[in-house]
Amino acid sequence: MIGVSIQTLRRWDDAGKLPSVRKRITGHRYYTKDDIDNYIKNNIKGLLFKLARSWVMNDLETEFHPDFYCSNNSMFQARLSRLEGELGEIRELGKTFPLISAITGEIGNNSFDHNLGNWPDIPGIFFTYSLIGKKIVLADRGQGILATLKKVKPELTDHQDALKVAFTEIISGRAPESRGNGLKFVRDVVTNNKISLFFQTGDAQLKIQQEDSDLNIKKSIVNFRGCLALIKF
Repeated sequence: MIGVSIQTLRRWDDAGKLPSVRKRITGHRYYTKDDIDNYIKNNIKGLLFKLARSWVMNDLETEFHPDFYCSNNSMFQARLSRLEGELGEIRELGKTFPLISAITGEIGNNSFDHNLGNWPDIPGIFFTYSLIGKKIVLADRGQGILATLKKVKPELTDHQDALKVAFTEIISGRAPESRGNGLKFVRDVVTNNKISLFFQTGDAQLKIQQEDSDLNIKKSIVNFRGCLALIKF
């Protein structure tokens, strides 16, 4: 739930950072839900991306904090509407806040649309944000972009090429669309506004920020199924 190892929990327990309750007979460490919730609340700014990354890389169907999880698109849309309303109250964002909400919606909707009926294990997405930290995090344990695009472009062989196609080509049967297509639309919004994006699928990752003309796609030493995104504004 907080994305750290057992060894880290032991160190934190010994240091008093996150104390456990010990069982006398077994010696096992237990934590109350209130203690976990308080820890997350007090450390939310630095935890969001780490939590999402830990969850998307975990092969186990681990328990998930409900404040960060949308099991279906209706829940996602409700939380997205709340995000847009809260962004609209930040004066310094000016007219940018609907665009931030729009690219968040595009990434989240992709997860649901592309994995509908084909979730490998846990359906739904990680979706949360910190207005203080000015960041939005999304993640899914879906099939990933390569598996999705191979259905229409079977010649794709690796995650790097698939990620490039997703952010540069219009491949929808609905084209042409005035706002672009999927992640291409996300790229256009980011490069034309004071926004940055980190995105990873499989072992391919990219970073985009305002005025970037080229895609900075790299191969990661970490490989996971699904997608992980961090939006900063």
